[in-house]
Amino acid sequence: IQAAWNLKTRALTEMVYVDEIDMDQEGIAEMILDENAIAQVARPGTSLKLPGTSQGGGPSPAVRPVTQSGRPITGFVRPSTQGGRPSTMEQAIRTPRTALTARPITSASGGYVRPGTASMLTNPDGPFINLSRLNLTKYAQKPKLAKALFEYIFHHENDIKNALDLAALATEYAQFKDWWWKVQIGKCYYRLGLYREAEKQFKSALKQQDMVDTILYLAKVYLRLDQPVTALNLFKQGLERFPGEVTLICGIARIYEEMNNISLAAEYYKDVLKQDNTHVEAIACIGSNHFYSDQPEIALRFYRRLLQMGVYNCQLFNNLGLCCFYAQQYDMTLSSFERALFLAENEEETADVWYNLGHVAVGIGDLNLAYQCFKLTLVNNNDYAEAYNNLAVLEMRKGHTEQARALLQTASSLAPHMYEPHFNVAILSEKVGDLQRSYTAAQKSEEAFPGHVDTQQLIKQLKEHFAML
Repeated sequence: IQAAWNLKTRALTEMVYVDEIDMDQEGIAEMILDENAIAQVARPGTSLKLPGTSQGGGPSPAVRPVTQSGRPITGFVRPSTQGGRPSTMEQAIRTPRTALTARPITSASGGYVRPGTASMLTNPDGPFINLSRLNLTKYAQKPKLAKALFEYIFHHENDIKNALDLAALATEYAQFKDWWWKVQIGKCYYRLGLYREAEKQFKSALKQQDMVDTILYLAKVYLRLDQPVTALNLFKQGLERFPGEVTLICGIARIYEEMNNISLAAEYYKDVLKQDNTHVEAIACIGSNHFYSDQPEIALRFYRRLLQMGVYNCQLFNNLGLCCFYAQQYDMTLSSFERALFLAENEEETADVWYNLGHVAVGIGDLNLAYQCFKLTLVNNNDYAEAYNNLAVLEMRKGHTEQARALLQTASSLAPHMYEPHFNVAILSEKVGDLQRSYTAAQKSEEAFPGHVDTQQLIKQLKEHFAML
């Protein structure tokens, strides 16, 4: 997994997402009959679908931006935790690519082909192995050959059905005493969406052989079933048997971070660094946490550590530039952003860098440069909702009301979970005397971010106006 730390600055645009659940009678009936269904209304602090209900008192969207799936932007991209997270296909299609942490569910199967197995090139005359002609029963009776064949079918061909058939025959031949085959059957069930069956296989494998990998797979099942507390207990039990295991500690930190309990997540990431001081994910997440805690100087130390370790990519220099700017080390700011632009591998990364350069321009007071930077952001990524919002603010300063209104409408349609476009529409409408539209937009802003004080004050003023009328 490539490390990617896109630190969104807090000046104008932060993101929040409010999940709306609407179930009809057919949906309730399906939930009763489906054993893989999860509770729609979970208790506070027990669900990943509503991370804002965490008891940890996580940061508000005014301080730290969150993704479309409702979680704060982390310091490390973990695509596997985001597959299937949007509750509707419309949300999945409209997921913003700029956050890089909430991937559409249609791309969930794309990351399963590993680079090492993809190097097994097929013959020009036909496939390397014709799976339809294989006698799986014969190969299942040869354990050493069967395991290699399963790895090829599962990872290279991505044929889960044949892989499951082979694993079932092999474990039957082994008289259900080989824990390795039970883990493979569990992996197949997980990929097929049969999470309860996968849970049974992993538990059975753990009884026969205590392995860290099996614990990690079982925790993935619980996370997909939206049971983070059960996954946490599993990890902590694993740490009793495998003290100091980095992957288990890191798994606990990820869950706390996804549940919006940032303080506990940071503590566990520090425990990771006590065991492995070159762990890129822990260093990146702690640095991101310090940045959003108004400690850019400390965050700069962590990102410099990554640079010393040999991490050399666009995201790292992007973050170094932001940390240098907020730490008032202006001599290194522009050179870091220049290096980030040079190392950008795609248009989305280039758009992120230009967007942050626009914030630097706003910070030094050069609004013309900021306008050009946000325009360049949209040239590279036309779906960048934050850039539309910031351009609208600059247009409002110039007195171009209609252009600002159009840009804000575009921003709110691209990212309905952001509260800034709605609030800006409310302010703009209130200034031109359209009180009804202002009140509607202010309500949308309050729904997206209930704790926004300026929105609450505006709604109070509008209600006083309506009372006078």
